[in-house]
Amino acid sequence: MTTPDIVTAAVLVIGDEILSGRTKDQNIGTIADWLTGIGIDLKEVRVVPDEEPEIVGAVNALRAKYTYVFTTGGIGPTHDDITADCVAKAFGVGIDHDPRAVALLQQIPGMVLNEARLRMARIPNGADLIVNSVSKAPGFRIGNVHVMAGVPKIMQAMLVEIAPTLKTGPKVQSVTIPAGLKEGDIGTPLGLIQKAYPAVTIGSYPFQDERGYNTNLVVRSRDTEALVAATNAVEAMLADVREQLSR
Repeated sequence: MTTPDIVTAAVLVIGDEILSGRTKDQNIGTIADWLTGIGIDLKEVRVVPDEEPEIVGAVNALRAKYTYVFTTGGIGPTHDDITADCVAKAFGVGIDHDPRAVALLQQIPGMVLNEARLRMARIPNGADLIVNSVSKAPGFRIGNVHVMAGVPKIMQAMLVEIAPTLKTGPKVQSVTIPAGLKEGDIGTPLGLIQKAYPAVTIGSYPFQDERGYNTNLVVRSRDTEALVAATNAVEAMLADVREQLSR
């Protein structure tokens, strides 16, 4: 049987405001949900400051390791919006005001294209634009790196534009099983089931409800047969543990 190609991705969040806690990131979860839904595995998330060596190093490390990289933040009009310049440096290409980007900014009613606003039209040479249906200022794609805004509403609009251009893989299926037991009651047998079914991943997520400590188990796999078999094994194990504890 042919093994399906697994498409992978990383998210690079850029901005001092994220690291200081001043701005609470809303994009990582959105991108993670979106990627899972289209069959791309999010493998890594990094957060770096508005510093050239950190951004360039992260872009180069991630683009070499994963199928796609998605960045958020740092493409606005202020002095610390240096993402575009850093991505250009990472790829070893020049950067300048892109006529296509300038034309998009000119479509904004009442827009005065001063020096600061023209920074949003600086695009690395050879990059494709990512349309911004919210505020016109585009993101861009160069190689396997997609550079998007940090403002959640704009970032989400850019994801819509990106989607048709991406290679995707088979989607991961999942089953959530309420255990009705504490993690400590099921940790050992759950580990044995995980070893017996290497084609699945089993996550254990404790929480508290009105009855006290409880656990949700999530079984995930691209292999439907393996998912069903592992789910049955988990449910049988839970029944057995409940019976033992009730004695």
